[in-house]
Amino acid sequence: MAGSRGARRWIRWVLRHGAVRREVSRQAGKGDLGARMIIDPEAVRDPYPHYEAMRSQGRMVRSALSWTTVDHEITTEVLRSPDFCVGMRMPENAPGLLKAALRAGGSWPLGPAEPPSLLSIDPPDHNRIRKLVTRSFSAKAITRLRGRTEEVATSLLDDMGAGGGTHRRADVVEQYASLLPATVIAEMLGAPLEMREDFLRWGEGGAYSLDMGLTYPMFRRSEKDIDALADWMDGHFDDLRRTPNDSILSSLVQAYDEEEGRLTHDELLSLALLLLAAGFETTVNLIGNGTRLLLTHPDQLERLRADPSLWPNAVDEILRFDSPVQRTGRVAARDTEVCGFPVKRGALVLTQLGGANRDPAVFTDPDRFDVGRENADRHVAFSQGIHYCLGAALAKMEGEVGLRALFDRYPDLRSDGPPELRGTRVLRGYRSLPVRLGEARTGAPEPVG
Repeated sequence: MAGSRGARRWIRWVLRHGAVRREVSRQAGKGDLGARMIIDPEAVRDPYPHYEAMRSQGRMVRSALSWTTVDHEITTEVLRSPDFCVGMRMPENAPGLLKAALRAGGSWPLGPAEPPSLLSIDPPDHNRIRKLVTRSFSAKAITRLRGRTEEVATSLLDDMGAGGGTHRRADVVEQYASLLPATVIAEMLGAPLEMREDFLRWGEGGAYSLDMGLTYPMFRRSEKDIDALADWMDGHFDDLRRTPNDSILSSLVQAYDEEEGRLTHDELLSLALLLLAAGFETTVNLIGNGTRLLLTHPDQLERLRADPSLWPNAVDEILRFDSPVQRTGRVAARDTEVCGFPVKRGALVLTQLGGANRDPAVFTDPDRFDVGRENADRHVAFSQGIHYCLGAALAKMEGEVGLRALFDRYPDLRSDGPPELRGTRVLRGYRSLPVRLGEARTGAPEPVG
């Protein structure tokens, strides 16, 4: 039985990643820049020079297996256009051998890259499912959460600085940036806080499923982590049936149980997994990336101390300058045209969000980190169109609260060794960010605005 499961997993890897990895590696060896950005570890460490090299090749560049762009206007147009979709559909005339291989691969785990995840489906199903949770992430709902987020930040900072004196070492990501959004989303979803470490571990493995061309060991880890999270979530649904509460998940379980046809079981499970993982994945990166940027740009940190009203804009500039999500893709649903470029039905277009956010046609001196930048909010870090990030307002609020609380509590915070990047290609952030805290400042900051 175990051998059979392993064989099916290997087939799935070949179909989703192995064949792609082989072709992309071949194209990268020929100098294809888009292929290098998928396979080259250096492009993961610092993608921005590669984006500029791609920009020099044109607004739409033909690359391995796809078109790719770092152009802000084209990126926005593709993400907003009804002529593009997220679903990769099997053509009706697909070779029988390919269809047989798909059947032999067995069922795919309900990860973020697989339907019915909101990231992987189109209208009308996308609209129907998203509507069930939109209210929980409204501006009014996020405003109500701000006070609780500030309490969580204070508690975590207390723990991080406990018993170490003024020279205490800490890891901002492990002890703070990861736990803050994980705590907030766990409470929103009615999940036990003692599961935070498991959620973070499973979520990290699941995040790799968004990347193209994974190695087999990483693919295996990703599937196992997604399965573990799904098994836990199914058990949690049973707990919520026995003991309902006022959480988002409890209301979704009730809708599934009482309103036949509103949600399938796979839709319920996939939505719950996405809410949990997406509720902290990008925000961990936002807080970690922001901490790193402010430590390496002390002049900008001083501007924020002199004028705390800049904090919301600073979060947008962090999102622009070092985007937690670096790229996303769309498939042409029909023959179409984007900013004068013809695109054939079925063509994949990779929009490099991190590159579009440094487009000099939109952002003056784009490689300069400027917390006062007037149009920082024109970034596309949360995508655009109907797939605009459901939790964008939550992430921005948590980023602002988390970063400000950290630097207010520890004004002498400084780096204490090289940071470690996570290694994911779609998501960009740090696995480790070692610091020395310095002397703690007591007292809460003045509210902004």
